[in-house]
Amino acid sequence: MVTSQQAFNKYGNPTPDFERKWMVLWPVPEDIRKAIPALPPKLYANKDFIKPVEAAFRALIANGYYKEINSFGGIFNVRAKRNLSSMSLHSWGIAMDLNAPDNALGKTREQLIAAGKKPFSDKFFDAFRNNGFDCGADWKSPADLMHVQLK
Repeated sequence: MVTSQQAFNKYGNPTPDFERKWMVLWPVPEDIRKAIPALPPKLYANKDFIKPVEAAFRALIANGYYKEINSFGGIFNVRAKRNLSSMSLHSWGIAMDLNAPDNALGKTREQLIAAGKKPFSDKFFDAFRNNGFDCGADWKSPADLMHVQLK
């Protein structure tokens, strides 16, 4: 799993200079947007994020799990991790949140289902795991079922 320090070492401080060097506005391919209408037409993300996320979206579509996405929570947001002093990987545009309303931070799949929410399936996360991502669903403390990040 990539740490904040590793991201800082590779990409530098998330400043306007970082953005000019690493961030791009990616026009989401039409076939992906048609299948996953919750996605915006363009995503602002790190250059290194684009190919793996496109592959993950295409795997979701090929296997029918794209239907689980009902909201987009964002990629790039310079901030500290919740309740921690280290920076979130969103600060470098290499993490993404999906379906935040159904996947509250710190809640297990079982807790979410009991609360009437619809957390992602394991097969959904496999599309990301198989394309170079770590998934917050695999974390024990706290679980973050809305979150995927580059390895």
